[in-house]
Amino acid sequence: MASLSRLDLRECLQTLSVLQWLPVYIFLGMIPVFLIPYFLVFTKFWILSVLALAWLAYDWNTHSQGGRRSAWVRNWTLWKYFQNYFPIKLVKTHDLSPKHNYIIANHPHGIVSYGVFINFATEATSFARIFPAITPSVGTLEWIFWLPIVRDYVMSMGVCPVSGLALKYLLTQKSAGNAVVIVVGGAAEALLCRPGASTIYLKERKGFVKLALKTGAYLVPSYSFGENEVHNQETFPEGTWIRFFQKIFQATFKKILGLNFCTFHGRGLTRESWGLLPFNRPITTVVGEPLPIPKIKKPDKTTVDKYHALYIDALRKLFDQHKVQYGLPESQELTII
Repeated sequence: MASLSRLDLRECLQTLSVLQWLPVYIFLGMIPVFLIPYFLVFTKFWILSVLALAWLAYDWNTHSQGGRRSAWVRNWTLWKYFQNYFPIKLVKTHDLSPKHNYIIANHPHGIVSYGVFINFATEATSFARIFPAITPSVGTLEWIFWLPIVRDYVMSMGVCPVSGLALKYLLTQKSAGNAVVIVVGGAAEALLCRPGASTIYLKERKGFVKLALKTGAYLVPSYSFGENEVHNQETFPEGTWIRFFQKIFQATFKKILGLNFCTFHGRGLTRESWGLLPFNRPITTVVGEPLPIPKIKKPDKTTVDKYHALYIDALRKLFDQHKVQYGLPESQELTII
């Protein structure tokens, strides 16, 4: 009975660790958005708003200049509960030498990219032990860093804008041993996410290859098996009214926030219920062999295409070598569009 209670408590904590994720971001984002103007205009504590805005102005470029990470935040016990909810695993196939810098390109995006977050933005899966002397930085949308408090929170985990300025700084202005993590398919790829699917946007995504050539950073393919399995996504039939509104919402969200509005569902507070929490299904991020890249100040299209093709070959090889081990049928192929 005691062991059953401990099991129930552990599962409850795991569920809460995932449940808190989005509300915490929203709550932290709403505090400065509403309280700073309110304090500034309607209360005698206007000086607090002035100080907050002054700090934001002073610290404005930090997120594009290496950020401000915290080993303490990355090692929170909370992230271990989050990891064990699925569970999430990080697999190394080759060492990453601290003598070089790296661009770890990840696929697929999934609905939320849980695998990338836990494996590279926290120490829940022991990244520092698996890849010693390598410092990971996860790229995400830049507008997140416009929000006071939220920006400090995400920077503490080693998250940076997925912008040329921020990524180039990490790969050129700091010493070797840095790895920037980019989900190449971006938010648009979330619309391709559904159980059993292995379709990614990559054919025309060449910016990360060009960045690697300009900085001399090695390209590292990685694939998160199971990322597409943790939510079910609904795409309604063309010509129906609900599909009409779905497309309007998607276009609006994309234009305003750079996000794609996905109509998805998963489990509820219990495993058998319906809700928006992800299903308890394993996610395994496999990190492949580094692809050496020459440093070229102004790479031409032919050179970019050459290394883009080499990267695709390396990614297909990684996918085919590990797909059966991590739950996909032997006949499954990686579809690149």
